[in-house]
Amino acid sequence: MTITQLHYVLAVAEYKNFTYAAEKCFVTQPTLSMQIQKLEDELDILIFDRSKKPIQLTEIGSKIVNQAKNIVNEAGRIKDIVEQQKGYIGGEFKVGIIPTIMPTLLPMFLNTFITKYPKVNLIIEESTTEEIITKLKNGHLDCAIAATPLEEDSIKEIVLYYEPFVAYIPNSEELNKQEIEVSDLDLDTILLLQDGHCFRNSILNLCKNNSHFNQNHFQIESGSFETLIKLADEGLGITLLPYLHTLDLNDNNKSKLRNFKNPKPAREVSLLYPKNELKIHMIDALRNTISGIVRGAIAFNDVEIISPK
Repeated sequence: MTITQLHYVLAVAEYKNFTYAAEKCFVTQPTLSMQIQKLEDELDILIFDRSKKPIQLTEIGSKIVNQAKNIVNEAGRIKDIVEQQKGYIGGEFKVGIIPTIMPTLLPMFLNTFITKYPKVNLIIEESTTEEIITKLKNGHLDCAIAATPLEEDSIKEIVLYYEPFVAYIPNSEELNKQEIEVSDLDLDTILLLQDGHCFRNSILNLCKNNSHFNQNHFQIESGSFETLIKLADEGLGITLLPYLHTLDLNDNNKSKLRNFKNPKPAREVSLLYPKNELKIHMIDALRNTISGIVRGAIAFNDVEIISPK
């Protein structure tokens, strides 16, 4: 039995297809199939039921896969231990970031991180929260940045910062005070991101605390904050923005922003990683880089966290 064979078993278990699993493992399909067959012969059992489409794990195969995940993770930990002992921070590092955080946070820390850690091959991808959870569990991401809490048993969360919500109200005559409350908003005119964005869910949860909230009035939805701002400027409603997104607005648009009174409604943004804590030295480096930069950008301390669920 080899670690390589276990990697192949995990790939087939995930993709339920020998050919696709071989492509993901960068080997030929005959090579992958032969190694899995050798392992099955050695153990004198069948890990996969090849008669079903897609391929399914046998009962004993499911137990073997669960144990294989532990073995592969522990094998990876050996390399981590050696690298930490040497003080080496480098190698491939895969990070997922949700769409409502990526455009504002990434430019803030990326240059600093890659300059400080030039040996890290940083691979960043934009993914929804649901996709991030799946990829973290399957080992396709080393860590991620998303709105929390998620309360996933196999995933750890370390809070990076709390980001307040800011109201964007083009018609200042409707609301001319500088600090507002949720009850001041005309909830029937709030523009939202499309379904699937956790920021949308946070806003819905915020609005549900208002007795006049009627979700049926949320008619206009978009995939980006920029579109929501343009729709609001056209007189189609108002919207709520995450604070960091407001920093790059032009002066004219900034004049249309209204901060909330304390405690300010906000979202919790955290660094997520699997509980096996592989590559923890790189995760710590990323956390320290982001925390150092964002701490200077967000001055709000008195916030009320709104869960994305």
